[in-house]
Amino acid sequence: MAKTTKKINLALQGGGAHGAFTWGVLDRLLQEDDIEICAMSGTSAGALNGAALKAGMTTGGRQGARDNLEWLWLQVAGVSDLRMGDWMAPFGLQVLGKQIENSMTYAMGDAVSRMVSPYDYGAFYKNPLREIVEKFDYDRVCDTHAPLFYVGATRVRNGKIRVFEGDEIGPDALMASACLPTVFQAVEMFDKTTGREEAFWDGGFTGNPALFPLFDPKLPEDIVIININPLERDTVPTSPQEIQNRINEISFNSSLLRELRAIDFVQRLIEDGTVDSDKMSSVRIHMIADDVLMGQLSAATKVVPNPAIIGQLKAAGIEAAEAFLRDGVDNIGKRSSVNLREMFA
Repeated sequence: MAKTTKKINLALQGGGAHGAFTWGVLDRLLQEDDIEICAMSGTSAGALNGAALKAGMTTGGRQGARDNLEWLWLQVAGVSDLRMGDWMAPFGLQVLGKQIENSMTYAMGDAVSRMVSPYDYGAFYKNPLREIVEKFDYDRVCDTHAPLFYVGATRVRNGKIRVFEGDEIGPDALMASACLPTVFQAVEMFDKTTGREEAFWDGGFTGNPALFPLFDPKLPEDIVIININPLERDTVPTSPQEIQNRINEISFNSSLLRELRAIDFVQRLIEDGTVDSDKMSSVRIHMIADDVLMGQLSAATKVVPNPAIIGQLKAAGIEAAEAFLRDGVDNIGKRSSVNLREMFA
């Protein structure tokens, strides 16, 4: 008996080098012929993953998407083979993360970012992402065929989210989506929605990622969120690094939680008959994450693309996708596998 195709939308969260976890999830999902990705909304690293998947799939199908994602992360890691970092694997993610966080190089860079503006570098300023994003084939990234692709960034002037789609997506849009303001100068470009030149910062502040572009009636009702910022930590942060890291996680999860709360509210209205289901979308939410794993890492491992950590995060993403395919995928088309009521209880 042939398998029924399960149509999904993907919501790809941002989180710097931790986006390698998302790479692993996508790599595994792309091997399932009965899962069809109809649309993607991505922020920061999620936007880079989405662009690589879309460009690769447009010409090379599923294998093309997998190959292009691997190319992207080799570029990010600055190596030609992630196995070059295998000798460090026995140390484990937590040990490697602490080594990076406690290194003199990271400590100095972190201190400088708190005292020196990216604008103080003058002619020496360079955004390292530009070399990577300019290599994408934007005819393929912006192709009108599925999966549809949306990129979120934050408009600095008014603090509102700006979602780029279609031929609006180019190197500047991807850099804007990943523009941490303490590290990079704002990305400035003409915004046709406001009719003026605008500056943009990381989309994680206002939509990490934005879910509302995926509410289109023409798209499936199932949204699979690939979450890479821990929603919960049982221990209270006490060191300066731990406190700053948790502030980062909370702020970059807040916009996602607001949208999920709104979805839960609408679902309640539909269920009790207050709102006609024909007039409001009934969205089913699924999530692929590993909070325990991500809890071992920190903001340091987001900004330092260590090949060993990237390789282990990819492997962890594959494992998390396997768990979803085993325990959650049958909910697609039927019910949410995330209990929103419980989440906000």
